[in-house]
Amino acid sequence: MLSREDFVSRFGGVFEHSPFIAERAYDTGSVIEPLTASGVHAALAAVFGAASREERLGVLRAHPDLAGRLAIAGELTEDSRKEQAGAGLDRLSPEEHARFSELNAAYVGKFGFPFIIAVKGLGKDDILSAFETRIGNSLDEEFATATAQVERIALLRLTSMLPEGE
Repeated sequence: MLSREDFVSRFGGVFEHSPFIAERAYDTGSVIEPLTASGVHAALAAVFGAASREERLGVLRAHPDLAGRLAIAGELTEDSRKEQAGAGLDRLSPEEHARFSELNAAYVGKFGFPFIIAVKGLGKDDILSAFETRIGNSLDEEFATATAQVERIALLRLTSMLPEGE
């Protein structure tokens, strides 16, 4: 069995900048060997779901804006950088970048956290469309959607780190 320190070191970044999720999952004893993506995800997602609304909001706020200032400055986590690049967000035209910036500002202004979407398999047009649709949601609808997207991102990250049966 991995030590707590090794588990947190390996999986503490699966939920963006939120190692407390891996710490609590380990401490509950819900992480079982052999480690699989679905098993570790179930343990982490249970902790995330049981966290207070303020803690979940903190996880949402830990995510970067899509094609935002951190991306431009090269300050994304490696996972976020790869995910955004895979969706083409590192190759936006000036007009597309301006649209993302405008939507990011409006979204954060309305909801208090950045727009979050699991970008794997999506292109910039798909993401813009979802952005434009979701900005019309209520706060409760968008909080639920964003937290579900965070869980999906975590599963995708775990699948790349820990294929089933490892």
